[in-house]
Amino acid sequence: MRSSSFISLTPALPVVLVLLVALGALVAWLGRLGHERAVLTASLRAVVQLGAVAALITVVVAYFAAATAFILLMFGVAAFTAGRRITPGRTAWRAAAPVAAGTVPVLALLAVTRTISMDAIVVIPVAGILLGGCMTATSLAGRRAMDELVQRRGEVEAALSLGFSPSDAALEICRPAANQALVPALDQTRTVGLVTLPGAFVGMLLGGASPIEAGAVQLVVLVALLAAEAVAVLVTTHMVARGHFT
Repeated sequence: MRSSSFISLTPALPVVLVLLVALGALVAWLGRLGHERAVLTASLRAVVQLGAVAALITVVVAYFAAATAFILLMFGVAAFTAGRRITPGRTAWRAAAPVAAGTVPVLALLAVTRTISMDAIVVIPVAGILLGGCMTATSLAGRRAMDELVQRRGEVEAALSLGFSPSDAALEICRPAANQALVPALDQTRTVGLVTLPGAFVGMLLGGASPIEAGAVQLVVLVALLAAEAVAVLVTTHMVARGHFT
């Protein structure tokens, strides 16, 4: 029987995973949430993608060019996913702007100040965390802003009649709703250590680091993620207000 320090790699593991996926899909179907098929396909994709990453990661981290290409691939997928959530049209690719605006300066600051190591095995997961957070923030902010402008179109027109510019009128209406996209990151940062012990903290402890070192790493990750998502939400909101996704 093989086991890791966190998950037991036993024959029961695949069975448990299948049961969890079935439970999620069943609840979505019974509750008419409309995502039962998405639960299945997302889980299957996770298996395939994590399997591929596990097989390639040792090669990727050994070469700078390969590590750079891998990060660019993650960026492309994050931008495409966020853009598709905001709008299914040809303007979806523009979601690359807020994802990059949030990720690049924060990652650059961490690298230039040597807060993180420049080893690929460190840069890749940190970049992935930032890209994932900006992807989610961009998706939520963009979708909420678009929905708000549609539902409150009359208020936008009223603001225009008062002399507001089109972008300012749109911002007045959609900004409060779009800004709610930052709430998950805020709550995660506020409650760390009280409600949850995030992955970076637990991973460092399991890797043999001291609690102080693990706490420092997790703090950097959380604060960096909050800053990156704030930028992504801001850029997304202004892009929606200026009609870049319509």
